[in-house]
Amino acid sequence: MPNLTVENVGTFEVNAGKRLVLALVEDAGVDQLHACGGNCACTTCRVVFVDGEPAQMTVAEKEKLAEKGLSGVRLSCQCLVEQDMSVQIISRLEGSGRPDSGPPPDPSIQPEPEWTSKA
Repeated sequence: MPNLTVENVGTFEVNAGKRLVLALVEDAGVDQLHACGGNCACTTCRVVFVDGEPAQMTVAEKEKLAEKGLSGVRLSCQCLVEQDMSVQIISRLEGSGRPDSGPPPDPSIQPEPEWTSKA
């Protein structure tokens, strides 16, 4: 089982292949935002990888980050925990002014992933 380290929170064992957004919420107990329900439509689930960033990303993530002009971040709804990784949370419910974190994300990446290199 891979270890997920969340800065200022702790380190947690996560089932391999689990969506990062779900690992943050369910395993680490973080109030990670996911306003669109983990469908790569809103970018509220942003994280910064400290270590163990996946080499690939979905085409949907790449396009959404480019559309929003974002760099140096990844969308936790589009990443799988397949190896040890360390992240910094930057989009939390606390202080956001939102009424909730968002609808529960599906266990599988949505939209159906088409993988590409992150470069």
